Amino acid sequence: MSFRLRALVMIMLIVLASTAVTAWLTLDQANTQISESVAASREQAAQITTNVREHGLTRGGWDGIGAVVSALAGRTGQRIRVVDDSGTLLADSDVLDGREARQVVGAPILVDPGVSFRLPQAQDAAILPRLTTFALYRYRMAVEYSRCLAKAGVQVVVRTDDEGIPLFTPAADTPPSGCAQTPPPDVDVAADSAAVVACPVDPLEQLAPCLQRVFAQRAERFAPQRVQVYLGAVDQSTPALAVAPIAALALTVAVVAILGALLLSRGVLRPVSALTGASRKLGAGDLSQRVPVSGRDEIAELGRSFNRMADSLQAGEERQRRLVGDVAHELRTPLANLRGYLEALRDGVVAPTPELLDSLHEEVLLQQRIVQDLQDLALAEAGKLTYHRTDVDLAELLETCRTAHRAFADRSQVDLVVDVDGPSVVHGDSDRLRQVFANLVVNAVRATPAGGTVRLAARTSGDSVLVEVSDTGSGIPPEDLPHLFDRFWRADASRGRSTGGSGLGLAIVRQIVTDHRGTIEVRSVVGTGTVFTVVLVAKSAINLCDTAQN
Repeated sequence: MSFRLRALVMIMLIVLASTAVTAWLTLDQANTQISESVAASREQAAQITTNVREHGLTRGGWDGIGAVVSALAGRTGQRIRVVDDSGTLLADSDVLDGREARQVVGAPILVDPGVSFRLPQAQDAAILPRLTTFALYRYRMAVEYSRCLAKAGVQVVVRTDDEGIPLFTPAADTPPSGCAQTPPPDVDVAADSAAVVACPVDPLEQLAPCLQRVFAQRAERFAPQRVQVYLGAVDQSTPALAVAPIAALALTVAVVAILGALLLSRGVLRPVSALTGASRKLGAGDLSQRVPVSGRDEIAELGRSFNRMADSLQAGEERQRRLVGDVAHELRTPLANLRGYLEALRDGVVAPTPELLDSLHEEVLLQQRIVQDLQDLALAEAGKLTYHRTDVDLAELLETCRTAHRAFADRSQVDLVVDVDGPSVVHGDSDRLRQVFANLVVNAVRATPAGGTVRLAARTSGDSVLVEVSDTGSGIPPEDLPHLFDRFWRADASRGRSTGGSGLGLAIVRQIVTDHRGTIEVRSVVGTGTVFTVVLVAKSAINLCDTAQN
């Protein structure tokens, strides 16, 4: 199966999964909305029953309940039917709206406008029956007063006292005439007292429930009777889940996701195809292959990485061709000279004088040095150059270097000076470091005219040791400085024995310094001189680093 097909299948699976999740979330949301709608219906039911009970309580009965039912039905959108305990119709919103009453659905809600009598706490048991009788008296008087106020059309404010007995107060400051808080003529206090006294005082735990039960029974004769409230009808619509819009939404999401997946597949796989073709040609040897890159996503970064890899391969191939050309150029002329002289000696054209043999020997040594330098550079760049590291005193090493090259400097009439400021100890390979400074000293002496000075200076700066090899020579032009450490590069292109060596020395110097965790820099002023600065890690800094790691 191709990558394109696999990617498409994977995307399709993701799309289908996302569609299923979307449908599930939609259904869940719809169910949540239905639950909220049901909760709202319950809230409406509570609102309706509260208003019905408040009407019966404040008016002492159910006169005028039709107006309340009609207003509640218009405000809530519910069909409301109110009947008493005997089934007598008190009000029906369908009838009030002038249409035939529909069949009720569901169980009725019981509404009791009566009071919940509460006995005072911490009272003497002998007082509780008298308090209950007095509570019945006050409740009958309050109900009668509320009915009078209702007939007069007065708005009433209701509150309850500590025993649960309602207290009715006209909303207006002055109550209407004819309504007074007096007991009704049929009040039978003696019968109430006899019913209350019948409750047993012992045990005390049974007294309070008995008094509350007697209060409820005696209050039924004059309190507003209970009613049953029906909400809804058989043909009344109820909240339901609309499947069609949800299915349409899920289908739309699926189509959009599939189209997006196709576009994504095309957008991703097109650069992948370009990378595949370019890498195939690159593997066949065409190092000029590159891929167009745009954007900042992962595919674009992959394209940039491929282009950088191709650039690196092409640059490496170019360096390899240039190295082969340089080596061939370095060896061709001296080997041709050697061949010519050897053939001349063999044919007897040239006499084998000591001077000629010395010259040929010197030429062979030069070629041997080139080959040895090439081998050292290859090993160093491959990380396989062997180092025998010990503690190296740079002051002693620089003095040894001056002694070794003093004769060469004297022949060139150049002063070779060593200047060391304090102890300068590093951890490295003494022979390789001597090779570094020897190369720098030889180059400096060659570049310095008679009467000039080459100075080797060392000093410690913090965790580093700085070694400077400076001369008072002709200097190096700024355009040549970036090429100093390139292979086979020399400022003097003639490549004569008197002007320089193989052109590999500084490349080897830089690699050895790098392997010692150091750096080398150069600065030069034409007509004034050149300064090479080698920065190495001091031995004390290495000890501190090792201690911290341990």
